[in-house]
Amino acid sequence: MTAEPPIAKKIAEELVIHDDTRIDNYFWMRLSDAQKTAETPDEQTQDVLDYLNAENEYLTTVMSHTEDLQDKIYNEIIGRIKKDDQSVPVNDNGYSYYTRYEKGDDYALYCRKKIENNTAEEIMLNGPEMAKGFSYYGIGRRSVSPNNKLLSFGIDTVSRRSYTIYFKNLDTGELLPDKLSNTGGSATWANDNKTIFYTTKDPETLRQNKIYKHILGTNQSEDELVFEETDVTFSCGVYKSKSKKYLMIYSSQTLSTEIQYLDANTPNGTWKVIQPREANLEYQADHYEDSFYILTNLNAKNFRLVKTPISATSKENWTDVIPHREDVLLQGFDLFKNFLVISERLNGLSTIRIKKWDGDDSYIEFNDPAYMASTTSNLDFDTAILRYRYSSLTTPNSTYEINMNTKEKVLLKQQEVLDENFSPDNYTSERLYATAKDGTKIPVSLVYKNGTAKSNNAPVLLYAYGSYGNTTEPTFNSSRLSLLDRGFIYAIAHVRGGQEMGRDWYENGKLLKKKNTFTDFIDVGEFLIDEGFTSSKHLYAYGGSAGGLLMGAIVNMQPNLWNGVIAAVPFVDVVSTMLDETIPLTTFEFDEWGNPKNKAYYEYMKSYSPYDNVEAKAYPNMLITTGYWDSQVQYWEPAKWIAKLRAHKTDDHLLIMDCNMDTGHGGASGRFERYKRTALSYAFLLDLEAISE
Repeated sequence: MTAEPPIAKKIAEELVIHDDTRIDNYFWMRLSDAQKTAETPDEQTQDVLDYLNAENEYLTTVMSHTEDLQDKIYNEIIGRIKKDDQSVPVNDNGYSYYTRYEKGDDYALYCRKKIENNTAEEIMLNGPEMAKGFSYYGIGRRSVSPNNKLLSFGIDTVSRRSYTIYFKNLDTGELLPDKLSNTGGSATWANDNKTIFYTTKDPETLRQNKIYKHILGTNQSEDELVFEETDVTFSCGVYKSKSKKYLMIYSSQTLSTEIQYLDANTPNGTWKVIQPREANLEYQADHYEDSFYILTNLNAKNFRLVKTPISATSKENWTDVIPHREDVLLQGFDLFKNFLVISERLNGLSTIRIKKWDGDDSYIEFNDPAYMASTTSNLDFDTAILRYRYSSLTTPNSTYEINMNTKEKVLLKQQEVLDENFSPDNYTSERLYATAKDGTKIPVSLVYKNGTAKSNNAPVLLYAYGSYGNTTEPTFNSSRLSLLDRGFIYAIAHVRGGQEMGRDWYENGKLLKKKNTFTDFIDVGEFLIDEGFTSSKHLYAYGGSAGGLLMGAIVNMQPNLWNGVIAAVPFVDVVSTMLDETIPLTTFEFDEWGNPKNKAYYEYMKSYSPYDNVEAKAYPNMLITTGYWDSQVQYWEPAKWIAKLRAHKTDDHLLIMDCNMDTGHGGASGRFERYKRTALSYAFLLDLEAISE
């Protein structure tokens, strides 16, 4: 069906810094939170709403011929999901905790049982009942008091990740009158069962900047401010050590950390700093016996594990437990009474190392060419049982326990795929290496259905993220089967900017080396073509958030390499966003992108910023997604971007945007609703391949 795309009006806004002027014709699309929440829209707000709705209507019209395909894919995806599923129970303080879904429900029941035979289930929170009447309903972290009688939980009904914390008496089922608004969504209990520490957010930037102490039975207005993070490049939070002996306040930015501690039995005591903050000094801390164990990059680019006496915690007292290694990235650790478990990354793949305190050392063995393995939910300190997760591109998400003494493994649960034709043996996974233009070897993880042949006509979807040191793990996704079963090859480009190959991998894909992320992705795309997997007529790219920035960069740099691109909640107006310190996330991301108030960073950022580099040329087919309430990448970035693309592009390729008017960065809150956007994205790709079934 033909339709005329919406054309946004232009109101030139001059943006001047460093004697350089940028003209932004769509600056008017930015609304404040006050405008968005006003009951009566002003003229500017109405203009923005009209434009976003027009984009949604255009999307519906031009994709109407794929509605049956979207419905089919959606039903396939949710059809593979077990409707009455239950998580693996986690034992803590005499209770077994789990979530479960009942058939037809979009939200979970949060439950527990006493660790005894034949005890009755307690439903702590009834998600389906609580979410009734809300278009978005996000349940934040739950935390049970040390005496097991009280539950704290956070609720967000706007999708801005600003939560109200409530408290429930688990004996009576009644809600307490206490209510804490504008929080990060979690509460940390002191050991007296009545004192709670929580974080609040700056109402404009949404930066977590204050930590309060609340006494049950009092009003929030009476809460004591325990700590305020005044450095706008830092955010803060609070947690409890695994031993439950210490409360911990952390302040962190991209490259610096500071942690304070307090005995959880004396919540009115004085907080002490483990190690004062320093530029480029990162650390994480947990407690064991009379020491803090600290994961740090101090004199250790790939991190090392140290310990220090609680009586002398500053860095000059730190001694090595696991020293730094040039070829191994130390990612995390778990403390047990008789064991130390270390999470490492070697040759781009995750490993789990088990070390007895007396020195015996071993690794858990994994067999897939590309996989993800990580420890999870190990709350019990005095145990020989380690719980870990495992997944690969062909192996559904699995939860195992291993006896750290005998090395015996037990599979507790593997994600059920409700498809009689599914078997992991029907799919093949590969790990390859592309060569970047500077000679760097870029890992590539692939999966495809057996019988899918490499050819110029084979469709390939290439994914990457590549920022913040986040590693893209090669894990299973049952939704992806709808592409693989229709002949798609799915590939992950493990580009620089992530941390797959160690800390250098991250540092060579950020700040003034950020373009390596983009060129790596392009080089992987060309590698897949050169190796005969596909051709540019059948090569597709997908990325979200900072990965959406990657999508914006690669379509500017090499638009003819891709037949189609999906940019999800894309961070594309880089310069303007990083210049605006009122926008959430801006100030404490200067170490990732640079501060454009510095001319060198401004010029480099401007040279790749997707929005600033749109020009008159042919672009690939593109689907852009966003959420009106997104607090991480504001809706106006993709909205401005698509408007500018429409005004400049010289092709007749498809350019559409899906703006969910009810959600934020993470999409829909319901278990099934979110897959409607997945179905749309897959239908977009399949339609470009002339696949209608």
